[in-house]
Amino acid sequence: MPLRGPLFRLLRTQMSHTCQQSRAQSVAVLGAPFSRGQKRRGVEHGPKAIRDAGLVERLSGLDYSVHDFGDLSFHFPEKDEPYMNVQRPRTVGAANKKLCGAVSRVVGAGHTLVMLGGDHSMAIGSVGGHAQQCPDLCLIWVDAHADINTPMTSPSGNLHGQPVAFMLKELQDKMPDIPGFSWTKPFLSSRDLVYIGLRDVDPGEHQILKNLGIQYFTMRDIDRLGIQRVMEVTLDQLLSRKQRPIHLSYDIDAFDPSLAPATGTPVNGGLTYREGIYITEEIHNTGLLSVIDLVEVNPTLGANPEAVESTASLAVDVIASSLGQTREGAHGSIDEIPAAKDETEKLRL
Repeated sequence: MPLRGPLFRLLRTQMSHTCQQSRAQSVAVLGAPFSRGQKRRGVEHGPKAIRDAGLVERLSGLDYSVHDFGDLSFHFPEKDEPYMNVQRPRTVGAANKKLCGAVSRVVGAGHTLVMLGGDHSMAIGSVGGHAQQCPDLCLIWVDAHADINTPMTSPSGNLHGQPVAFMLKELQDKMPDIPGFSWTKPFLSSRDLVYIGLRDVDPGEHQILKNLGIQYFTMRDIDRLGIQRVMEVTLDQLLSRKQRPIHLSYDIDAFDPSLAPATGTPVNGGLTYREGIYITEEIHNTGLLSVIDLVEVNPTLGANPEAVESTASLAVDVIASSLGQTREGAHGSIDEIPAAKDETEKLRL
């Protein structure tokens, strides 16, 4: 649903808030139920599946004030011819433009934002809207895929495999003027991006990663170095020059398909539960997380209800741990340990 009503008016009145202010007690949830960045339908039901798995209740249990703004609604033109090899460009461009504005308003109001996809093409609008408020942000992309194809390198033409190419300043001269995307301009430098979990990279993407010197960690790197060292290098690269907002874009297919079966492009040999959660714990510990995308949960692709439930529950765990849930348990605040009372006193009460 569109952003309307009292909460939306509240957002508009709070746009003066800066990225540097504390967002510790206020979390916003926004759904982007969109599937046109790829061919498989069903991923538009991802936001509902994640909410149904208990997201808002989990976040509320972490002592956050949670504002669920519902789902954006998108218009799908009847005719959207391919441009070059790019599929449904006007539809994807318009949806991302709408998401970009919504994300900008929510971040500008001072909330930490949880954006629920939807396919990963929606990161164009999510990261772009975040950058409008926080132009010095850095981006951690956790995914089996690099999603950095240009229209000339993309084997499929699907825009969920191209969002990062729209963001990078260094690729500006490699990107044609695609219908539907005149509203967006590149805003991110390659040194402000780190990939974690890669294991299915197209030839053109590999060339881009090498040519631009982008820091990335494949699953082999994680096996070799360990996830602790991977996170140390990641955060050192992104935060050693200065402390700045982090945008975490997390594709559920970063996990091994045995853990996240209900997704569109699973690749064997992915993150374990412990590795995937350690990533979010370390990002939370910086105190700098500003926006998290959780994308590519597709409830229609689970072989059975248990597969859908396990994937959606994993998504909730990822989000909750990025916002402070620990593996010791999700503890509310207690001012003091209650005093013991003997049986006689209980009877008097």
